[in-house]
Amino acid sequence: MERTVDVVPEAGLHARPASKFVQTVNQYDATVTVGRADDGEDGMVDASSMLAVTGLNVEHGESVRIVAEGEDASDALDALETVLTTPVDEGGEAS
Repeated sequence: MERTVDVVPEAGLHARPASKFVQTVNQYDATVTVGRADDGEDGMVDASSMLAVTGLNVEHGESVRIVAEGEDASDALDALETVLTTPVDEGGEAS
């Protein structure tokens, strides 16, 4: 299963949003990869790795492709989409 999502948090997929993203990935029984929507298969990284996710340097407004396989794939995609589409205020809390 896969989904393309526009990144809403101002920090992009860095700092707190990336941490929340990785924590969310690790809550599900699914193998998840993520990458820029236009980078193809070669740009996909392990979504459970903070270093890999922040290394993508995805900025606010960019699109990412999330691919999930496994028992919880659908639920994982739903939760990750929520993380990426929820604005985060200056204090790091969801608005």
